[in-house]
Amino acid sequence: MATGNLDSVVVAVDGSEESMNALRWALDNLRLRPDGALVVLHVQSPPSIAAGLNPGPIPFGGPSEVEVPAFTQAIEAHQRRITQAILDHALRICSEKNVEVKTDVVVGDPKEKICEVTANLKADLLVMGCRAFGPLKRMFLGSVSNYCINNVGCPVVVIKGT
Repeated sequence: MATGNLDSVVVAVDGSEESMNALRWALDNLRLRPDGALVVLHVQSPPSIAAGLNPGPIPFGGPSEVEVPAFTQAIEAHQRRITQAILDHALRICSEKNVEVKTDVVVGDPKEKICEVTANLKADLLVMGCRAFGPLKRMFLGSVSNYCINNVGCPVVVIKGT
């Protein structure tokens, strides 16, 4: 699939082996214009989603929107460390292939943010990994790659896991 007509390619990475394989595939198989850009995108979940819990409202008439600053700060710091580790790994892969890339980190729902960033960059192609969920798991858990295929405004290459 090597082509020299691509101006902008987004590769979404989440730290999974599948996403890193998608990055490797892009580096091995795509050729960009000399002034083109390959963007490694990571979407951080918001702290409340990342934690999988929220201290929540105080029952029996207490304030409904209580935020525990230390809890939120700890989650955000942990998220930054995870993001940095993911980007460091992705940049090592790029360095091994002698390819310079740009990185972008956004916070939000991965499926929505991947589509949003890809559209904002006017990307020619989105490359992403996909875990090998069966149809039942996919039905209950959803699939970021399926969402992006159906909602992003450019072709999508999905590298499936085993």
